[in-house]
Amino acid sequence: MTLSRRTVLTLRILALAWIGVLVVLPVGTILWRALSPGLDQFWAWITTPAAISALKTSLLIVIIVVPLNVIFGIVVSLGLVRGNLPGRNIIQAVVDLPFSVSPVIVGVSLILLWGHGGWFGGIESTGFQVIFGLPGMVLATIFVTLPFIVREVEPVLHEIGTDQEQAAATLGASRWQTFRRITLPSIRWGLSYGVALTVARSLGEFGAVIMVASGFAGGGQTLTLLVHSRYIDDHNVYGAYSAATLLMAVAVIVLVIMTALQKQQKVNR
Repeated sequence: MTLSRRTVLTLRILALAWIGVLVVLPVGTILWRALSPGLDQFWAWITTPAAISALKTSLLIVIIVVPLNVIFGIVVSLGLVRGNLPGRNIIQAVVDLPFSVSPVIVGVSLILLWGHGGWFGGIESTGFQVIFGLPGMVLATIFVTLPFIVREVEPVLHEIGTDQEQAAATLGASRWQTFRRITLPSIRWGLSYGVALTVARSLGEFGAVIMVASGFAGGGQTLTLLVHSRYIDDHNVYGAYSAATLLMAVAVIVLVIMTALQKQQKVNR
């Protein structure tokens, strides 16, 4: 069935209008509200010690979470596709659990496990604080970003099959050589998309992190928590919009970097 030119044009206009209402209008409103007091005031709000600390904390969480999720995602994907794991359906369900569980419930669960009086709460007696510290924020972010790399890499592994890996093994390659030279280059596209999704969710996570973070400046706030604190607690609307703009800028920079890397991979392919 071929659509007429007028129908195609109408559908495009509707799609652009829908994107405009859902994306362009909210983003434009935030930018306008953040910049309306002037660039000097905007710069002052995003360079406060609290904003700089929140930015560093958000980036630190990303730096920790992404490599851990990459390792976990690749191992689990290989186990689900290449291995004969018992309880495979249970593992699939566990991987998808963060999609169905509210992030707030995740935060409460971490408090029950790692908080004072929890199953592992005794670790605080050694001076290592999990809840209301950076480790708790990292654990919460790891949980909510758990499925992304697995769900991007697993279908790629199904698609490429095992012919090249078996050929490499026949020629005497070790498992590590086969993974490094055959499997990893084959899954790099899915892995790149999974990393991009993980970074985006790590930067924007709020529900789980707010339950386990102290909320204090100097390491207890991410950029999302700073936006909430300025808007709700301090009633600093323009300061909140400025922090939100900074968060959007970081997300856009990460997206541009990921896009550039993907283009470079296509050139080198």
